[in-house]
Amino acid sequence: MTVAKPVSIKVVALASLVGTTIEWYDFFLYGTAAALVLNKLFFPTFDPLTGTLASLATSAVGFVARPIGGIVIGHYGDKIGRKSMLVLTLVIMGVATFGIGCLPTYAQIGPWAAVLLVILRLAQGFGVGGEWGGAVLMAVEHAPAGKRGFYGSWPQIGVPAGLLLSTIVFFPFSRMPQEDFLAWGWRVPFLISIALVVVGFVIRTRILETPAFARVKETRQEARQPIIEVLRRYPKEVLLAMGARLAENGAFYLYTVFVLVYATQHVHMDRNIVLTALIIAAGVELAAIPFYGALSDRIGRRPVYLFGAVSTAVLAYPIFRLLDTGSTPLVRLALFLGLILGHAAMYAPQGAFFSELFGTRVRYSGASLGVQLSSVLAGGLSPIIATRLLQDGYGRGALSLYLIGMALITIVAVILATETMSHDIERV
Repeated sequence: MTVAKPVSIKVVALASLVGTTIEWYDFFLYGTAAALVLNKLFFPTFDPLTGTLASLATSAVGFVARPIGGIVIGHYGDKIGRKSMLVLTLVIMGVATFGIGCLPTYAQIGPWAAVLLVILRLAQGFGVGGEWGGAVLMAVEHAPAGKRGFYGSWPQIGVPAGLLLSTIVFFPFSRMPQEDFLAWGWRVPFLISIALVVVGFVIRTRILETPAFARVKETRQEARQPIIEVLRRYPKEVLLAMGARLAENGAFYLYTVFVLVYATQHVHMDRNIVLTALIIAAGVELAAIPFYGALSDRIGRRPVYLFGAVSTAVLAYPIFRLLDTGSTPLVRLALFLGLILGHAAMYAPQGAFFSELFGTRVRYSGASLGVQLSSVLAGGLSPIIATRLLQDGYGRGALSLYLIGMALITIVAVILATETMSHDIERV
């Protein structure tokens, strides 16, 4: 098996970034549409807030499928290789997203429209659940010693990049006359995804397998049942990864999906003001993530991660207070604080941090399991729980306490975890 040269790390990091950007574009596009339009087209028999709740529930279905994707794709990623699984997940995501853009609505086929929507969302969740581990490992296992935090943050940049891209693409269509937007405008961002998938496919097929996994293959040390070995050897690490992930993932989806519901239906703001604020915050986070990743190479993964978790807890109430003002500058400030000081500081070192918790032969399965199980409880449920709180008459106080609770769990998990910055990435 050919081993990539160390100098190829920049190419590998770029390939990971491009691929994850495309896949997260697909995933976030659904979240934006679920908050703004899918309730009207697939759940028109409900009142607006209940319809939005049903729409967000279909979005959460994607999170339920993510652990399954992490387990299945992670299994083959530890048996066959990281590269082939990255190509497969990209194709799955692209086909599912294109399919959503072609779906008939409730007006055309009744309740079956929602059934088909759920099936395609499951496919999206399965794909992205398997993709994260492979993209991160390609960067981390190729990275030179002392720079795993920096290069491991590159595929993480794909999250704000995907959010930025999906929001920018969705934005002009959301400004169309309502009738045209509901008739066909919302479909276009989903349909053009297929062109992005072709680009990502070409890039990902040109990168080589990681040196660490190549050595496992050469010495025939692959795990027979990776997920079983993970649960037997690394149960503590899986639980700590789940806890550390909780605030990062939960807060992110509150600030990027639920915020659209909160601002438009509770504060009664124009949706385009919030979309613009998201574009600005996501653009800044593109630079913040590699900064925090490089910082984790200097002072450790845990201090950087803890800074983000503590910031999330401290800023929870002020952020919702800023949103309640309805002021455009203050809404932009709120999302800036939440994403840059909170989310970016946790998400940047996460790729290296979680990868370094596990040995090479089960690293894909282990890292994916911890991350994707937590995503169901955090990102999958947080917009639904928050919307339900809003529906029951609760405001920023209850929403802030919910966010603070997730942050406290993350703080405890990171404190209990060991510092991994000096761990040998090639240990089996």
